[in-house]
Amino acid sequence: MIDTADIPGGGQLQLKQRGDDFAIEYGETQLMVSWASRSEEALATLACQRMGMEHGRMLIGGLGMGFTLSAALAALPGSASVVVAELVPKVVEWARGPLAHLFGGTLDDPRVAIEICDVHDIISGPPEQFDAILLDVDNGPDGLISAANDRLYCDWGLRAAHTALRPGGVLAIWSSYPEHGFADRLEDAGFMVEEVSLRTGERGRGARHVIWLAIRES
Repeated sequence: MIDTADIPGGGQLQLKQRGDDFAIEYGETQLMVSWASRSEEALATLACQRMGMEHGRMLIGGLGMGFTLSAALAALPGSASVVVAELVPKVVEWARGPLAHLFGGTLDDPRVAIEICDVHDIISGPPEQFDAILLDVDNGPDGLISAANDRLYCDWGLRAAHTALRPGGVLAIWSSYPEHGFADRLEDAGFMVEEVSLRTGERGRGARHVIWLAIRES
């Protein structure tokens, strides 16, 4: 155990290390690990591909170990901007401390702004402010880490994300498991939906994760 971090509203995250490997855990659940990042990276690369050539402003919910942020910055042009909303302040401290080698200086990229806040509060702001919203704040489309996160995935929460996106914008949601009916919920909120399933490891190995890519058509 390296450190712990209290979650606003209750609960605690744990940062653990074994050899060269790191893990952030919530109770008995591993939220993210340093040795498997393929699906977190895909969350960003797939979203950027569907944004088309006009890359503009992106919101990432959840800093984690920085894999999604790093992949987004690699895919986005210099004119883009990325807002990262992180609920737990100490996660940002870890990113600049024991996990700094994983971030590789991405937090100092001039395109990046870190906001210590609930990503829902940003989504509920002015309409049509983002070209992409990437959510990796739970292990799937439910409020595991914070019960308040349920509002991100409920009908009115998804409609709020639809409103926060510009036409053609993409809402991308990461999950460690499939969720029957969630694609239908996204469609009911006005999105055109694609569901991508992929292994966390190379050559078809590792756990199977799911990414929903929801496009606002108008």
